[in-house]
Amino acid sequence: MQEQLADVPRRWPVPPWWNDESEGSRLPWRSTVLLTLVVLFGTHFAALNQKGQRVGLDPFAYVLLLAACGALLWRRRRPVPVAFMTTAAAVVYLGAGYPYGPVFLTVAVGCFSALVAGRRKAAWTAVGVFWAGHVLVSHWLYRWLPPSNDSPPSWGQELVIATWVVAIVALAELMRVRREQWARERAERALAARRRAEEERLRIARELHDVLAHSISVINVQAGVGLALLDSDPEQARTALTTIKAASKEALGEVRQVLDTLRTPGDAPRTPAPGLDRLPELVEQAAHAGLVVTVEGAVPRLAPGTDLAAFRIVQEALTNVVRHSGSRHARVHVEGVAGVLRLRVDDDGPPSGTDEGGSGNGLAGMRERATVLGGTIEAGPRDDGGFRVLARLPLEAVARKSVEHKEDV
Repeated sequence: MQEQLADVPRRWPVPPWWNDESEGSRLPWRSTVLLTLVVLFGTHFAALNQKGQRVGLDPFAYVLLLAACGALLWRRRRPVPVAFMTTAAAVVYLGAGYPYGPVFLTVAVGCFSALVAGRRKAAWTAVGVFWAGHVLVSHWLYRWLPPSNDSPPSWGQELVIATWVVAIVALAELMRVRREQWARERAERALAARRRAEEERLRIARELHDVLAHSISVINVQAGVGLALLDSDPEQARTALTTIKAASKEALGEVRQVLDTLRTPGDAPRTPAPGLDRLPELVEQAAHAGLVVTVEGAVPRLAPGTDLAAFRIVQEALTNVVRHSGSRHARVHVEGVAGVLRLRVDDDGPPSGTDEGGSGNGLAGMRERATVLGGTIEAGPRDDGGFRVLARLPLEAVARKSVEHKEDV
C-alpha cells in the first residue's frame, strides 16, 4: 500500500486559476498577480482608514508587500521557503508600524500551500513564528517601534486574529487529510482492479486449461494409435482419425464459448455452460482414449456454478488418469449428502511415469475451483494402489451465493 501511495501525486487538486500552469508558464502568474492586486489595493484602503493611527505607506512598505506577494510565485515548487518568507515579510511589515490589512493574506496563502503540500512541520512552525512575532511587536516592542503613539491592542483583538489563523490552518489541515484520503481510496481502487484482473486472468487460464487438456489428451492418444495402425489396420486408423476430428471439434466449440464470453462480458453465453449432465460425453471421450469409465451414484440438482466446477473437476481427473496412470479403468462416484456434493474419481493402476506433455497445473486448477465455492479437494495415492481424487462442494452455500449474486446484479 505504501508503494501505491508513493505513486499518487502529492499535489492537491485545486481550481485552474490557483495553479495557473499553462503550456507557456511554469509558475502561477495569473493567480499571484490577482493576489498582489488584492493585497496592494486592500492595503491602500486600509491605510486610509487607519490614517493617524499607523505609519503611512512608503516605498519600503510596498517593497515588503511585493516581496511577500512575489514569493507566492514559488508556493508550489518551494512551499517551505515561501511560508517563511511571507511570514518574515509580514512580521517586518507589522514591526515597521504599517497599517493592518491584507498582508496577512500572503501568510495565509504561504502556510496554506505548505500544509496542502504535506509540509506540516514547516507550516506550523511558520504560523508559530508569525504569531510569536505579532505578539512580541504588539505587546512588548511597540514602545520602541513606530508609530510613537502606538498602544498595545486589546486581547479581544488578539483573540480575533488567533481565531482567523486557526481557521486558516484548520481548513488547510482538512484539505490535506481529504487529499490523503482520496489518494488512499484511489490506490485501493487501483489495487482492487489489479486483483480482479489477476483473478480473471487465472480464471480464464484455468478454464482454457480444463477445456483443452481433456480433448488434447484424447487427440494425443488417438494420434498415436492412428500412426501405429496406419499400415497394418487402416480401418482402425480411420476410426482414430474420426475420434481426433470429433475431439478437436468439441475443443474448438468450448474455446469459442470462452472467447465469446470474453468479447461480450455483459451478454449471456450463447450456449449453456457444461455440467454433470454431460458425464456420458466425458465417458465416451475417455473410451476413445482407451479408458473405461464407470459412473456410480445420482447427480443432485446443482447451481450453475457448482455444476460447471463439478464437470471440470471430473474432466481434469479423467484427463490425469489418461496422462499419468497405467490403469485403463476408472470409476466416478457422485452423491449429494447433507448439502454436500461428493465427487470421487478412482483408478487402479500405477503411475505411467510420463506426463504426456502436461503442465502440472491440473490439481492446482481443481483446488482453485473448489476453494472459490467454499469446497475442498483431496488427491493422492490410495492405500490399496491406484490414485484418488475426492472433491467436496457445499451445495447450500453455493446456491445461496448464486441467489445473492443475482439479486445484486
